[in-house]
Amino acid sequence: MKKRKIKSIVRDISYKVSKRLMIFRSLTPKTKLRIFQELSKHIQKNLIMQLTDSEIISILERMDPGEAADILRMLPKVKQKKLMEEINDQMSSNINMLLSFEPNTAAHLMSLDYILVESNQTIRTIFKKINIHEKRTGKFPIVLISKDNKLIGFIPGYKLGLAKLNEKAERYVKKIATLSYKTDEKKVLKFFMKNPHAKVVVLGESKNVLGIIFSDDIIRLLRKQESASLYNFAGVSDEESIYDGIKRKVQSRYKWLILNLGTGFLAAITVSFFESTIARNVLLAIYMPIVAGMGGNAGTQTLAVMVRGMSFNKLTWREIRITLKNEMIAGLVNGFVNGLIVFTIVILFNKNIVMATILGIAMIINLMIAGTFGTLVPVLMKKLKKDPASSATIFITTATDVLGFFVFLSLASIFLK
Repeated sequence: MKKRKIKSIVRDISYKVSKRLMIFRSLTPKTKLRIFQELSKHIQKNLIMQLTDSEIISILERMDPGEAADILRMLPKVKQKKLMEEINDQMSSNINMLLSFEPNTAAHLMSLDYILVESNQTIRTIFKKINIHEKRTGKFPIVLISKDNKLIGFIPGYKLGLAKLNEKAERYVKKIATLSYKTDEKKVLKFFMKNPHAKVVVLGESKNVLGIIFSDDIIRLLRKQESASLYNFAGVSDEESIYDGIKRKVQSRYKWLILNLGTGFLAAITVSFFESTIARNVLLAIYMPIVAGMGGNAGTQTLAVMVRGMSFNKLTWREIRITLKNEMIAGLVNGFVNGLIVFTIVILFNKNIVMATILGIAMIINLMIAGTFGTLVPVLMKKLKKDPASSATIFITTATDVLGFFVFLSLASIFLK
């Protein structure tokens, strides 16, 4: 089916709530799977709750076990159990195993597209097992080799093509990396950052093979994390999509907007303390947003770097101190450069050297404040076991707004009489 047609159906199912079920049921089994995978989590859940058990099973049995496990997690435990009893034995066994593992671990990322063969078996036997796996799953498996029930490596596909049917598997074995099923997602990502074209076998408690993680699985995870980070920075639920209705969009955003409104009032209160100063110097009202806006942008830049660094490494206090020093110096330099620009603009347009100097100094100080809070707030949020990407932004922008206004207007109240 063409991409344009797929998008059209996804759009219809997403927007036409009253016809959603009817449209979905009119599709062929193969198309149902393709469309279902394109829907947002919210709409997937809404749809899956309306389908009959047999319809859900039909979709699940065409999915990769990992995807099927994710869909089942959307359903109540009682419903999960009932569906698991009706799914074919092999699929049920695979899904049960995946559901038993903790999320955000290597086990949660692994695929079951592999076959395990003893080293003394022949290439002919391997091809037979490959054919069985392909008929059952429609996918070509990775061939893992064990000796005395211990994994020793794998056979690359190109070597299988060159091997003779009566040769032993052990002749063509290559080493393969392994990770424990308990390994944290972040450590898995680190491994693939160092080995971008690799694959890694996931081992259980007794060093038995549980599954395999491919670089494609990691690419999907990174895309998911990038989207989640973008949603978090914007204060939007990661389950929201462009196809959601008005009610859903309001529910996803109103709390964050109210919180932002509260911080906006905090900045307004700060400004109110200098009402008489602003009344005497109208130019201050024109240039105030520049100071606050530049501070907010600089703070967000620092936050983005910190969140990225913290996602791959556990920062020590020494590293945090060095980062803080570097960010403050960077803020000083950037503040000086931008301060010089605004100083020149104010001189050219307003012929007011005092205002130009105040604005330039405020710019330098606020960019240093931005670097400070952009570094320390995400570290503090992490210590409090909060997500730095979603929770730190509002505190950083509040600090740069409030302190930026305070510094700018304080200098104005001192030097502009």
